[in-house]
Amino acid sequence: MNTKTVTVIIVFAALAIVLNLSPLKIPAPYAPYLIYQIWEIPIVAAFLLYGTRVSVLIALLNTLTLIALFPGSLPTGPLYNLAAILGMLFGIGSMNVLVKKRSLKQEAIVATLFTASGVVSRTALMAFVNYMCLRFPPPIGYGLPEEGVVAAIPFVIIFNLTLALYTIPLGYCVTKAVKSYTKV
Repeated sequence: MNTKTVTVIIVFAALAIVLNLSPLKIPAPYAPYLIYQIWEIPIVAAFLLYGTRVSVLIALLNTLTLIALFPGSLPTGPLYNLAAILGMLFGIGSMNVLVKKRSLKQEAIVATLFTASGVVSRTALMAFVNYMCLRFPPPIGYGLPEEGVVAAIPFVIIFNLTLALYTIPLGYCVTKAVKSYTKV
């Protein structure tokens, strides 16, 4: 790994961590234990600018920092966040392969496709992860009975869908702004 890559990872990871620890947090009105934040935007931008390896390392650094400093109400919560981010990046990356094969150049269409694929992959993955894990006692889940798990899934779906709906377009906009001012 060269110096530029290490620097990019450090800068984007620091930005994500600072945003994560900042007071910019809005509890979801339908499920206050789910928190809307903006710290995933730099990870999406790093993914679009520098690729999978860099963005995954940034997400891992963010996760390790959260586990150490602010795990939230569930000690494994940062691992849920990591799964959500990786699921979203997988969706964006899969669509990016198709966009490149088709040589799509229209920004609005590309941004919409990235958003749609990221939303679908994140939401589907997190519905599955939560369905499987919420039934376990802490630190894995909350020890919910089957009825509680099933009742929580719609909130998980709404949360992940809406979070990705603003994170991906904003990450895309940050990417375009950075590209217009730098040689990336």
